[in-house]
Amino acid sequence: MNDSAFAGKRTVVTGGAGFIGSHLARRLVAAGAEVTIVDSLVPQYGGNLANLRDIKPRVRLNVSDVRDPFSIRHLLRDQDYLFNLAGQTSHADSMTDPVTDLNINCAAQLSILEASREVNPDIRVVFASTRQLYGRPEYLPVDELHPLRPVDVNGINKLAGEQYHRLYSEVYGIRSSILRLTNTYGPGMRICDARQTFLGIWIRQALEGQPIEVWGGEQLRDFNYVSDVVDALLLAASSNDAIGQCFNLGGPERISLAGLAQLLCELQTGVEFTVLPFPEERKAIDIGDFYADYSRFSKLGWQPETRLRDGLERTLRYFSNNLQAYL
Repeated sequence: MNDSAFAGKRTVVTGGAGFIGSHLARRLVAAGAEVTIVDSLVPQYGGNLANLRDIKPRVRLNVSDVRDPFSIRHLLRDQDYLFNLAGQTSHADSMTDPVTDLNINCAAQLSILEASREVNPDIRVVFASTRQLYGRPEYLPVDELHPLRPVDVNGINKLAGEQYHRLYSEVYGIRSSILRLTNTYGPGMRICDARQTFLGIWIRQALEGQPIEVWGGEQLRDFNYVSDVVDALLLAASSNDAIGQCFNLGGPERISLAGLAQLLCELQTGVEFTVLPFPEERKAIDIGDFYADYSRFSKLGWQPETRLRDGLERTLRYFSNNLQAYL
């Protein structure tokens, strides 16, 4: 990925103090972009100033909420790129507090697009969506033609957010692209709980010497290391062929949850894992096996480069040196 296209460009990253957003901001800074980070820093949504320690003097941090239309309208004016990563990502939380999920993942997205239409219709937008909106797969690997049947409120609202981006691209010419992310992992991911991904809490358990709890165990998943996801975001923003389109991300390695836990135990000596039955309240929204067909996006030049074992080693090494900042 040639990052030079972003040199001197004004970019906004919503959710930029979070896991993926901070890695993206770091790459944009290195490319010579002018970076504005928008993050509410609400603890349960993943923003963590520890993610920005090395680049804080080189970015503009605006602590505001994407649900505030007046703030967003001001922040989007005269910007070249919007990487729209802010969101509520917990599937369980979306079921216990569906209105908050609706406000963040649906209503706020409409507000952002309205602000773009009003003050900056030429802005280039990349929206981070999720593979969760496919629901339980009818076939594997899942491609972009698979039916969309979310199994939780989060998936429904993220789907609505997608559709708003599609509509504003087609009707108002807001040049948007959509990436459906799978399980993303790496340094800076949320590990204090399982709100963003089960793998985060597993990494914490491994580093603290606690047994890893695996629910079910047979489910197959694919994973993307965070640098590969940043590659995808930058490619989507810089490719005219991505405008108005939706693409899956995914990884070539498919592994069961039990196999993933076993791999973590091999990398973190002395750790064990135990397989437990799925809690009933989570079983109802589990999607079973899932891995994506990402060949459509690969035609634009994207390939995940990081092997799962290597990415997990890097992640464990980072958190072993920075654990307290993420608890």
